[in-house]
Amino acid sequence: MNEIFHTEQIAQMEISDEYSLSKSSENLESESLTKQNGYNLDEVWGDSTYMDSFTSDYHIDQKLHQFANFESLDDLYLDIISPPIQSFDDEIINRGNGEFQDSEVIESENKSLHVLPSTSLEILTKYGSRLRSLNRGKINVERYRTDCNRNGSRTLSTETIIRLAAEEFIQSSSQSSCELSVLSHPYASEISGQVEEDFKELKLLRNLLSCAEKVGEEKYERARRLLLECDKMSSSTGNPVERLAFYFIRALYEKIDRETMKFKGKTLADPQEVLKSPKTTQIAFHKLLPLSQIAKFAGFQAIVEHVEESRKIHIVDLQINNGLQCTILMQALASRVEHPLEYLKITAVGTNSRPMIEETGRHLTSFAQSLSLKFLFNVVVVDDILDLNKKLFDLDEDETIAVYAEYVLMNWIARPNCLDKLMQLIRTLNPCVMIVCEVEANCNSPIFVERFVEALFFYGAFFDSLADCLKNDDENRMAAESTNFSSAIRNIVATEGDERKIRHVSIDVWRAYFARFGLFEVELSMSSIYQANLVLKNFMCGDSCTLDTKDKRLVIGWKGTPLSSLSAWKFQRRCLY
Repeated sequence: MNEIFHTEQIAQMEISDEYSLSKSSENLESESLTKQNGYNLDEVWGDSTYMDSFTSDYHIDQKLHQFANFESLDDLYLDIISPPIQSFDDEIINRGNGEFQDSEVIESENKSLHVLPSTSLEILTKYGSRLRSLNRGKINVERYRTDCNRNGSRTLSTETIIRLAAEEFIQSSSQSSCELSVLSHPYASEISGQVEEDFKELKLLRNLLSCAEKVGEEKYERARRLLLECDKMSSSTGNPVERLAFYFIRALYEKIDRETMKFKGKTLADPQEVLKSPKTTQIAFHKLLPLSQIAKFAGFQAIVEHVEESRKIHIVDLQINNGLQCTILMQALASRVEHPLEYLKITAVGTNSRPMIEETGRHLTSFAQSLSLKFLFNVVVVDDILDLNKKLFDLDEDETIAVYAEYVLMNWIARPNCLDKLMQLIRTLNPCVMIVCEVEANCNSPIFVERFVEALFFYGAFFDSLADCLKNDDENRMAAESTNFSSAIRNIVATEGDERKIRHVSIDVWRAYFARFGLFEVELSMSSIYQANLVLKNFMCGDSCTLDTKDKRLVIGWKGTPLSSLSAWKFQRRCLY
């Protein structure tokens, strides 16, 4: 099997501002599976003109009907056979720092199972959905309880702590027992063996979920009192749970201020600009985090396979950033023996940052010269995505076009007309393949509590990955958390309507949407999956990164929590547009 890179080649690669990468001498074999898969978008998405409908979740009234029989709740979110679970909220509070006994933290203990608040039910249904999507029947505490990150600490994974806290919150909302004990918890043997820090983190997240419940019920003053206590236990420089809570707490404060007409801050104007990391941070993450490299190596492996016999290759990159992904392709093409390459052309598309894109072009041109590769670089920058048209692209009728879209389509979910226009334009380019890498999460629900819980799981896994791969005081880690992740969390949690720009959806929603434009999914080859696994072998924390190849696409996760998906698409001859 011929691949872009072998293990030792990936290990030797050093990324710099000048892209000083070692030259590859390997070629590829083409593999193209074009089995059509059709979807009815209206059944999954609904009216495309309404942005909140861009989600795969059912409406809450359907969920209320689905979970009307409370006897089935254990099967829903635990998937185990066990006696009724008692809350251990008192135990957590007593074990934590301070003697906070605010009635709001434990008031739900007095509620019976049959009067479960609607917001608690929303948390439960979202939590149950999360468990099903992870394909794990039980919380595997043992697997992650001794994970050691770059800072030398050994604790439960962030995702496990969130699940334990969510489970305890749900049970405390549905039980009326006054005798609460940690020993009544189904994972008591695991929890009791943990350090004091784990109890503090459980208390923190339990209270954070209570805050979300109060906000969902519009009990804003009660939520504020809980947030004050949560604030004491959070930190922007602490462990992953403390950092995660720190930014969610600030998002909840902003949410309350907005709902009570007290907010005086600025809204997120352009998600592409706000979420764009500095160049140094992008390069550092590419070198130190497997998540960054997996999509790039596996994605461009798929592109190389689809252009194997082409002599004129044109790559349209919808968000080129620093262009590191392009160097992977350039090395593979430069070493090709059969079907000598006449030229490689890359067109970078954007709605801003022309100077940055042009700088990337200069670096790529210099790198191509070092490989003796004939290279052309074009820039297409417009004020608005609606201004894009085919005439702006330097096209040759003999060239083969491929489109690469990495974390860019999600930026236009809040503007469906722009997303539709972009997809129509891509179709007119007639690419041989379109590679899409997107966030694998459902943070677009119009229901606040559902959105909050989904975002908590997603960013919890992301913060965990940073802790496992980077030091606690790493400046790139702190910069990304305090700017990129903080802005995204605030926008998801605190805003509604047109102001909510960050709208992550899952691959199932994208699959249904793409079908409207005649796109059908093609299976990623074994070579692409092989490249993804090669990347993992070069990271000490690679064992924590999970790869799921179900249903043609590749889903990349951290300790079982899905974070992103990679998929390949082709156009049919006819479509709805």
